[in-house]
Amino acid sequence: MKGSSMVATDAQTVEEQACFSKGEAAGDGVASSLPSLVRGACPSLSAPMQTGDGLLVRLRPSTPGLTVAQLRALAEATGRHGNGLIEITARGNLQLRGMTSESMTGLATDIDRAGIVPESGVAIEVPPLSGVDPSEIADARLLAERLRNAIDALHPKPLLAAKLAIIVDAGGRLVLDELTADIRLKATHSDDGGQSWALSIAETAATATPLAALPSEQAIAAVVTLLKTLATIGPRARGRDLNVAALRTQFAVFSSFPRREITPSVPPVGVIPLDNEQSALGLRAAFGQIHAQDLIRFLDRAEMAGVHELRTGPEHSLLLLGLPYHRIESVLAAAADCGFRTRADDPANYIIPCSGAGACASAHYATKQAAADLVEIGAELLDGSLKVHLSGCIKGCAHPSPAMLTIVGAATGYAIVVNGSSSSEPVAYIDKEGLKSALAALGELVRNNKAAGESAQQCLKRLGRDAIATALRQG
Repeated sequence: MKGSSMVATDAQTVEEQACFSKGEAAGDGVASSLPSLVRGACPSLSAPMQTGDGLLVRLRPSTPGLTVAQLRALAEATGRHGNGLIEITARGNLQLRGMTSESMTGLATDIDRAGIVPESGVAIEVPPLSGVDPSEIADARLLAERLRNAIDALHPKPLLAAKLAIIVDAGGRLVLDELTADIRLKATHSDDGGQSWALSIAETAATATPLAALPSEQAIAAVVTLLKTLATIGPRARGRDLNVAALRTQFAVFSSFPRREITPSVPPVGVIPLDNEQSALGLRAAFGQIHAQDLIRFLDRAEMAGVHELRTGPEHSLLLLGLPYHRIESVLAAAADCGFRTRADDPANYIIPCSGAGACASAHYATKQAAADLVEIGAELLDGSLKVHLSGCIKGCAHPSPAMLTIVGAATGYAIVVNGSSSSEPVAYIDKEGLKSALAALGELVRNNKAAGESAQQCLKRLGRDAIATALRQG
């Protein structure tokens, strides 16, 4: 089953799960000693994913963050055993690229020597600043640890979907409202002045289905019950497959579910004040990717400035802790010099490219280069009101949800989708050599037609699909 299905989710974002059919890895040159990759499995040290540039490993450390020494050791190991490319995914996972079957043992040894313990089991995600953010309502990391212990104690172990994700969010400066989850616990203030956890299932915080508001112990028990229920449905069952009516009957306290509120959150890039004495500094790897040599060069300078811990966060971010206020500007300059984006309003933040040709065997074009071209010529589009999804193929790994603009690679050129996903009906097709001129035409369309006070998204929605298609054909 080679060809277009070979790398279904070799991307930095997506629900961040690999979608392989059993046996494809061996067919693509992975040594037989490596485990077969089953559809839905996640690439890890024990089961790396075959991609267009070698084996890919996805890694989420079990600790809240890494020391400078640990992240430096990880970068050195990636350069030694892979091609040196490190990615931070949209959910804050680390991806190491370009390994071979022969180099995997050395990579695992180096990671172990650095004291980095990969998280295993069900994915339980908490905000990256949990534990150091005084504005949190509760201790999300502590509840997540207790929940993991409860899940680990289950016998027999429930067989769950590899893509299944649980979010435990206690509010604070950085929240995970925009990430999808099968099960979500969100800390809230209860009517009696105490704290409770709002339990909901499926989708983002804005679109999740609410079930109950529960104290800590009951919240943990409820999540365990939901996991057992999912296991009885089947090994691929997700939160959306749960019977909501039955669950609402089961949770008698549903009537006390708090009014849905989306917590205001600061961007994960820039200075994030925590209190009068400390802050976090958020950086963003350019298009989610940085080379090990550049990362090492930056870490040396960050360590000299006082950084003692680094945590990955949403939107491909890297958060620095321990940095004195008076050294922030010098570290920002060093970060920009080493390839990081340092501004929350950087136009590049509004482009979502997949790994692209060269890294993914399914991709039909170099999405990272197209992203760089768009930053250069598409300023009118990148005002923050919309996202542009650059998908190397129809699978849309980097952004499965609809986007205002999606450029889909194909064997003969590109399909342009408006307000849809990569598999939606395109408004126009352009040939292989026409991408840059088409992007320029879209920028010109917005520049010439945007009304006063109107955003790029509002302008494109007002003009409609036909005007966009005409501009693309002319471009």
